[in-house]
Amino acid sequence: MTVAASRLKGKPAFLRDAQKPKYKRIVLKLSGEALQGRLGFGIDQDILKSLAEQVKDVRALGVEVTVVVGGGNIFRGLAQSSATGMERATADYMGMLATAINGLALQDALEQLGVATRIQTAIEIAKVAEPYIRRRAIRHLEKGRVVIFVGGTGNPFFTTDTTAALRAMEIGAEVVLKASTVDGVYSDDPATNKAAKRYTTLSHMDVLRRGLKVMDATAVSLCMEGNLPIVVFDVRRPGNIQRVVCGEPVGTVVAPKG
Repeated sequence: MTVAASRLKGKPAFLRDAQKPKYKRIVLKLSGEALQGRLGFGIDQDILKSLAEQVKDVRALGVEVTVVVGGGNIFRGLAQSSATGMERATADYMGMLATAINGLALQDALEQLGVATRIQTAIEIAKVAEPYIRRRAIRHLEKGRVVIFVGGTGNPFFTTDTTAALRAMEIGAEVVLKASTVDGVYSDDPATNKAAKRYTTLSHMDVLRRGLKVMDATAVSLCMEGNLPIVVFDVRRPGNIQRVVCGEPVGTVVAPKG
């Protein structure tokens, strides 16, 4: 039985109705670090399985799901270019290839659970993924498939955060879910500053003015321009993706000021 079904079983109709999804089409942004768990490198199979199960539960609610994956658990372009003197563009292209590795792993985990999945890539990798085509991606969603976007934007100097914002705008998603290893956005790093304040709501401009670590500034600016909300939440807690999709007060919501 899925998390969605187990939580609703035996509840009165009005409580079951309250679990209807708030969003019908989402972009889930998964960092490479979220996939590595406590390994420090590579892919933690337990984490991968948990994420796939959560995505399956959300899909079972009738939500159209897309996922943008990072590659920092395998190769991080900016960090490597800074540390080794490698040309930044070259390092970023290597990072794009790393996202494809993560995308294939997530696709396999989802399809083992019976979830139809397609990978679309911004850089040509014809043997393993189809090219990103906006209308085709939307058609996959309409047919109930999960779509995984890899290869970033296809251009160096742009992060996968920006990819998530861009793809969300292109396909008409209603929200960007930023999966994190902390339970929201804080005024400072909660790991080093116990007095750091956790925010429940922020505007896009608040994030930019305060320099808060939500997504990179380009991604936040793009979401602000498109009036697209961002929800930052702890993906390590099983069921949190579903809770966010159903509108429960989980994490921090970054949204236009009403």
